[in-house]
Amino acid sequence: MKRSQAQIIREYGPFPGVDAVHGLTYDGRQVWFATGGKLLALDPDSGATTREIEVAANAGTAFDGTHLYQIADGRIQKIEPGSGRVVSTIPAPGAGEDSGLAWAEGSLWVGVYRQRKIHQVDPADGRVLRTLSSDRYVTGVTWVDGQLWHGTWENDASELRRVDARTGDVLQSVEMPAGMGVSGLESDGAGRFFCGGGDSGKLRAVRRPAQEAGDAPAGKMLAESSAG
Repeated sequence: MKRSQAQIIREYGPFPGVDAVHGLTYDGRQVWFATGGKLLALDPDSGATTREIEVAANAGTAFDGTHLYQIADGRIQKIEPGSGRVVSTIPAPGAGEDSGLAWAEGSLWVGVYRQRKIHQVDPADGRVLRTLSSDRYVTGVTWVDGQLWHGTWENDASELRRVDARTGDVLQSVEMPAGMGVSGLESDGAGRFFCGGGDSGKLRAVRRPAQEAGDAPAGKMLAESSAG
């Protein structure tokens, strides 16, 4: 397993009226982050918040290219970004311990904190399609370039981990500075991870490690193993 230390590129916040940052996602221009009673949109270049949606938002957040998804109170809400309207809900799989959320391969990927699980979920009905296990608490979840990453936060130590999407084996670890928690995780699809900072009320941009020749993306293999 490859290990490295996180390179913090930028820190955002704390933000007025925000006590904690939960899940977050990136829509190609803005970082949306959950703050308990609302979703806020952040311009990552200027650092300014540009929009808000009043919705229950106390765990993971995701974006499928059209809709936002937000975990709250044991359910996953599908939200129209323009109107802020919740158009549908499905049950979340974690019995109230749901944490991170990501969209990939036509599925939602849900972290379950203390159960140390990541579930692949059918976005139509909430059916669990696959379950991966971790040896640490699971916070944020993200996909980038066919690779599955998740955040951990346990005993004041946090990591960003790249895992095998079929087995859950840890392939790479990026260690955060001591005492710097990760409550949500998202990639901009390029060189940055965005990390929620929990009750610090902050977000952090972390440099994504350069990929090497042996780091084959898992997306094609995952699609083949999920077929049928």
